Amino acid sequence: MQFPEYRPRRMRRTEGIRRLIRETSLATDDLVYPLFAVPGKRVKKEISSMPGNYHWSVDMLVEECSRVFDLGIPAVILFGIPEKKDEVGSGAYSPKGIVQKAVNAVKKAVPELVVITDVCLCEYTSHGHCGVIVEGRVHNDETLELLAATALSHAVAGADIVAPSDMMDGRVGIIREALDAEDLEEVGILSYAVKYASAFYGPFREAADSAPQFGDRRGYQMDPPNVEEAIREAQLDVQEGADIIMVKPAMPYLDVVSRVKEEFDLPVAAYQVSGEYSMMRAAAEKGWLDPQNVAIESLTGIKRAGASFILTYFAPFVADILAGR
Repeated sequence: MQFPEYRPRRMRRTEGIRRLIRETSLATDDLVYPLFAVPGKRVKKEISSMPGNYHWSVDMLVEECSRVFDLGIPAVILFGIPEKKDEVGSGAYSPKGIVQKAVNAVKKAVPELVVITDVCLCEYTSHGHCGVIVEGRVHNDETLELLAATALSHAVAGADIVAPSDMMDGRVGIIREALDAEDLEEVGILSYAVKYASAFYGPFREAADSAPQFGDRRGYQMDPPNVEEAIREAQLDVQEGADIIMVKPAMPYLDVVSRVKEEFDLPVAAYQVSGEYSMMRAAAEKGWLDPQNVAIESLTGIKRAGASFILTYFAPFVADILAGR
């Protein structure tokens, strides 16, 4: 086909025609909303580096989850900020921990909402790393039992899906074993299989108060230039029993999302992380970008790359846009 016989602009002439042949569709069903649970009552405190996102006490979190469900968003992922932190992150796996309380309350109030929980120690450790420190380094194998205990406590509280984000080797397998041993085989595992040591996590670390107190996370999170390693990481998690695999961040790694989708016959999630969200929000507040268009375009690009669903702080905002509200 060539000009003048073929004129591609004919099929772009009106919005109706564009909709008719559109190859990728973004829907509210594609969205998962991250939420931060904190101690206290009637707490709704905006996170300064993530405008429009908040720290929620459990009572307020329940109200927000009810609103989210009414918007048509099918799932949330919960993060917790404990009252106290210690060297081994005991708040992560305490039956009375903040996420455990939040899961229990949300599932009672909104039982049909899918509740996913982040499984990691970084929000709960005094040093801010994702595992147990032994002789100045994060010790992989000593961390595994604590991660399994955390996932199990979330599942017992009512979580539908647990999502290990720590990047310790072998954690998916030990979590699957722990869940199955307690007759919780129906609880799914969403693995942060491909999680890069990214510069885009800054606002989240303020939100979760989880910045490392020494060193960095490059010894366990992935090196940004690598994609073949991403396939190996995902393969390991699939073999260990992951039900869904995730790529994080999303926008700088759309090629990785696409490769992972091609390689594996499982749902692939992508996390549009705090830095991606905050830079677009900041540009919109300056008047440099249109907030509605940039949110929709960025998420559509992630979906086009192959994501089955997207974790995004834009979720309620985009749900309103898609519904025409």
